[in-house]
Amino acid sequence: MEAIEHPPIFRLPGIPDHVTYTWLVMIILAGLAFVGSRHLQLVPRGVQNFLEVVLEQFQQMIDDVMGSEGLLPYLKHFAGPVPLPLKPLMFVIEIISHLARPLSLTLRLFGNIVGGHILLAVIFLLMGLDGLIGWALSGSVPGAIIGGLGGIVTIVFTVGFLYPLKILVAFLQAFIFVMLTMLYIAGAIEESEHHAEQHAGHH
Repeated sequence: MEAIEHPPIFRLPGIPDHVTYTWLVMIILAGLAFVGSRHLQLVPRGVQNFLEVVLEQFQQMIDDVMGSEGLLPYLKHFAGPVPLPLKPLMFVIEIISHLARPLSLTLRLFGNIVGGHILLAVIFLLMGLDGLIGWALSGSVPGAIIGGLGGIVTIVFTVGFLYPLKILVAFLQAFIFVMLTMLYIAGAIEESEHHAEQHAGHH
């Protein structure tokens, strides 16, 4: 059970894994930004060109999904199209509604990540001293052949396929979260604008 909870990955003692990897990603992004902005050129090359392409793609995606209005109309949505005395109640309801969304997304992400951890843990258990590696070191010729070949195949499968797959899933999950966040904001903006148009029509 301990192997499933904490598979043998990069860890710092006394620091939760999610904090370690959050800071690791922040350091990598800060390093890329520093390298890409050291010698800015009118015709970008190298890291600057890569970062500009990524940022332009994200800006274009934000404009396509949310529009250029950004977060400002979204904040108005929390008060809702209700009379002034009911606005505090509407604000509380909207806060609860918005907190429920990341909770549901967190459960989904938890399932995806834990599923990958369990798969890795099972493979590491199969490769351990009680598994293929132990069989290869047992001293018997069949054990050495089968355990050795099985261990090599398992290592190649894990490093060549499973780890890249987990990294791809992590990037896809991050992209999906960004898209869902923008869709939530875009829906709230449209709803606010719709209510504003109805309010203006009444007058």
